[in-house]
Amino acid sequence: MAQTTIRKGPDPIRKKQKQLPFPLNIYQSAVGKKWAMAVSGVVLLGFVLTHMIGNLHLYEGPLEIHEYAETLRNLGTDIIPRTWLLWGVRLLLIAAFAVHVHSAYSLKEVSRKSNTRSNFTDGNKKYASSQDFVAANYASRTMRWTGPIVLLYLFFHLADLTWGWFSKDWVLGDPYNNIVVSMGNIGVALIYVVANIALAIHIYHGTWSLFQSLGINSPK
Repeated sequence: MAQTTIRKGPDPIRKKQKQLPFPLNIYQSAVGKKWAMAVSGVVLLGFVLTHMIGNLHLYEGPLEIHEYAETLRNLGTDIIPRTWLLWGVRLLLIAAFAVHVHSAYSLKEVSRKSNTRSNFTDGNKKYASSQDFVAANYASRTMRWTGPIVLLYLFFHLADLTWGWFSKDWVLGDPYNNIVVSMGNIGVALIYVVANIALAIHIYHGTWSLFQSLGINSPK
């Protein structure tokens, strides 16, 4: 009996996927996202510390805080127009903040999907033990709350002191007056106290996570 030979046609030509730029290619991985969150966190932490130190001029009086604000606006005026460097720093902070939020959300989704797959056995969800929950410290377990609180606090802070949405006594270009008026409202002052506690907790755990992501606190 004659055998029939089926001739296979030529293999389809597969279009080669376009290679992403190196930083974006690295960012596709969980490790890359952790590094992105760590580096952007360092940038934001540097801003928080600089902002805090700069605000100490408030205790010297209105003249000193105004001079400090004017100094920031005049940074780099020897080579570039006024406020350009300040706006460059602002854009860098916006980019760092966007990367930080996106990488945190992406890692949370990766972790959630991974836990869902590993905790399902025969169609029934198997929950992690209480020991696993206790092993995480308080700051770690509250990162899901401190992150959104800090985000809302940032928006409130800008609306309160930069845009003047909440006070009829707000004056453009008068940071000393605006801060004194704002802190004179007990409700607003309490918001700042609670928000800064959340920020401190977030920074505490974020610093620990930074060392872990960069391998600084690795036992090896």
